[in-house]
Order: sequence, then structure tokens, then C-alpha cells
Amino acid sequence: MNELQVYLFVALILFCLGLTGVLQRRSLIAMLISVELMLNAASLNFMAFNRFLTPEPAVGQIVTLFIIGTAAAEAAIGLSIILAVFRRYQSIDIERARELKG
Repeated sequence: MNELQVYLFVALILFCLGLTGVLQRRSLIAMLISVELMLNAASLNFMAFNRFLTPEPAVGQIVTLFIIGTAAAEAAIGLSIILAVFRRYQSIDIERARELKG
């Protein structure tokens, strides 16, 4: 197994753990952490492909920085939504959030 395959396998495991967390968890905080895991897996893929396949050294790093910035914005917005749900229902259970209407 070459080094690229090792990186891709680790990223696959991270992504699968994140996807499992999003699909099976009922807590909004756990779901947010799972989405962060999936974004980190995508970042690891971009960095692995950047290191082993592309002659341009900065392309994967720029995309990874963009993903990190997007993840930070997603975490801030997600936590504010979770805080609003908690203030309304006194719980962060996803079943209570289904009652929200636009």
C-alpha cells in the first residue's frame, strides 16, 4: 500500500465516522461535531492529492484553507441555531427541533 492510499483510507474512515454520527445521533452538538469530521476528511483528501499528484504546491493548501474557513463559519452559525433551539425548547434533542416552522 503506497502512502497516498494510506491517507485516503484514513480520510475514508473519518468521513464514515462523521456520516454515521450525523445519521445516528439525536443531539445537535454531536451532529455538528460529525459534520466537522466529514469536512476534515475532505481537507485530508485535498492535502494528500496535493502532495502526491499535483505539481502546483499551493492548490490543495488553498482549498484546505477555504474548507477550514467554511467549517468555522458553519460552526458559528450552527452553534447559534443550537442555542436558539435550546432557549425555545430547553433541550437540544433533534426531535424537538422538527417542530420549528419557517
